[in-house]
Parts: sequence; structure tokens; C-alpha cells
Amino acid sequence: MRTPRAVLSVVAAALGGLLLTAGQFAPAQAAGPTDTADAADAAAAELPDTAVFHNYPANVHRWVADNPNDSRRPLIEQRIASQPQAVWFSAYRPATVTQDVAEVTSAATAAGEVPVLVSYMIPNRDCGGASAGGAPTFAAYLDWAEDFAAGLGGAPSVVILEPDSLALTTCLNPTQRAERFNALADAADLIHAASPAARVYFDAGHSGWHSPATMAATLREAGVLESGDGIYSNVSNYHTTANESAFARAVLAQLGDPDLRAVIDTSRNGNGPLGSEWCDPPGRLVGQNPTAATGDNLIDAYLWIKLPGELDGCDGPAGSFSPAKAYELAGG
Repeated sequence: MRTPRAVLSVVAAALGGLLLTAGQFAPAQAAGPTDTADAADAAAAELPDTAVFHNYPANVHRWVADNPNDSRRPLIEQRIASQPQAVWFSAYRPATVTQDVAEVTSAATAAGEVPVLVSYMIPNRDCGGASAGGAPTFAAYLDWAEDFAAGLGGAPSVVILEPDSLALTTCLNPTQRAERFNALADAADLIHAASPAARVYFDAGHSGWHSPATMAATLREAGVLESGDGIYSNVSNYHTTANESAFARAVLAQLGDPDLRAVIDTSRNGNGPLGSEWCDPPGRLVGQNPTAATGDNLIDAYLWIKLPGELDGCDGPAGSFSPAKAYELAGG
């Protein structure tokens, strides 16, 4: 049964204060009944620069293990499999999602690291494009989101909430748009209620898509000011870190909330974009390794959210792993 949306009445110590030593975090503390909204804000403190992100096994790791004699293996292993990457929850398995999430977060907690998880289950996902899918209804989506949140636990985590859900809305009429935006805010609230140390970032598209003013207006409409910890940009795209940082800062300035921060997907932006081509363009490279030490107090982290080597849907099924593409991205 889904819990109703509510303002958080729970709190963890400031996320920066959770860091005991490099890569080790203390558990979040539950709030008492007298905690205030100011205390709740403490749970959403920015990631410390010393945060270490978790490298949970994915398709690239399985390929490396299964292909010890492939000539491409050493470069793919050294340049891609060695780096922490996001874990996507994109298959609708409501019966097991809590367990699936908990497997990731418990492994990260045991290692003293921060997991990056992608919730990718919004109804009418990708407007029916190459990554179509999602939950069958919004009620089902919010039940799934509550179960997703239940697996996060009390340690810090990063949640990338529904890529393209705000930047790509052309298939939605006004009623559907409002329904989606309400569901995103509700999902973020469910995550915070279950795991106050989780940081939830909302979709801002990328610097080659919408203007900062347009994206900020959409984010505000979707409840980022009330329910989000920040925004993310460049997921599954190729724009340079410099351009994305400038774009993210401009969006944050438009939003006007000094507590919001941004994260940027640098997984495939080492060579920048190939014009406006977004679907498996040739000649791209992996970008800057994941880190929370960005040198920019508005940018929480550079992350590998889209998994290098997993296709966009033109060179093969979206999300499938291509060793040829991984090798190319690794510089082979």
C-alpha cells in the first residue's frame, strides 16, 4: 500500500558529516518528533568531495569475465570496467525491486562507498522511443517507487530520477504532463521518507536541448524545489563537461534555490558531441572518471550514469552491451 505524500519529518545528520574517513560512512539517524524542516534540510547536504562511488557489477564486468582471450578485453577492463557506474532499474519487476535495490546498496555500504541508482520506470517512458516501457499506470509506478525506496537503506546514495522525464514531454497532453510531474514529486518524497540520506536529482536534459529558463520552469513545475536535492544533465548524451557545468549553473540560477546542486553524466563526453546525433554516434570517448571532487561547489559530482558500451538503440537494442562500442569509447 503506497504511503501518502508528505513533507519529511525525518532527518539524518548532514551528509558531509556522515563521512568518518575516506570512503566510510556512519548510518543515518532517525528523527525525533520535534525535528523541524530545518533539520530535515540537513539530510540533504551536498556530497562530500571525498565520497567514493560504488562499482557494482554490470554487463561490462560480465563480458570481461567471460572473454579472457579477447584482444579488446584489457583496454575495456582498464578504462571502463574499473570505474564506478550507475545501476539502472528499468525492468518492471515489482515483486523483487526492494531486494534488487538492497543488493546494490548493501554492497556499497559494506565497501564504505556511495551507490548511484537510476529509477527508470515512469509510464510512457521515452515517449514510446527506443527505450519505451515503464510501469503500466501511475498508481503502479508509485507503488514500485515506494518498494524501490524501501531497498535504499540508511546510508548515503544518489538517485537519478527518471531520465528524460522532464526534458522529453512532447508526447504528453496537459493532463498527462501534470500527472507525470506529480508522480515524480511523489516518488522523490517516498525516497526521502524511506532513506533521508538519499540525494534525489531531477532531469534537466542537457545543454543542447532546452534553454536554462525553459528547463528551470519545467523543473519548478515538477516540484524540484519542494522534493528534489538537485538536477542532473547529459544523461546518455555527449556534451562536454564545461558546457554542461555552465548549463547546470544557469538552470540552478534560474531556480534560485541555494540548496540545490547538480550532477553531470561524463560517461561518454570525452570527445564531445557529433553534431546533434545522440544515437550511438561513432568516434566518441569516455569522459572524466566519476568523482565528487569537481572543484565547483554547485556541481556535486561527475558520474557515469549511462553505461559506456551499452547502446542507445541504433547499433543494436537499447541497453544491450556492445564490446565493439565499449572498445571504441575506451580509445581502441
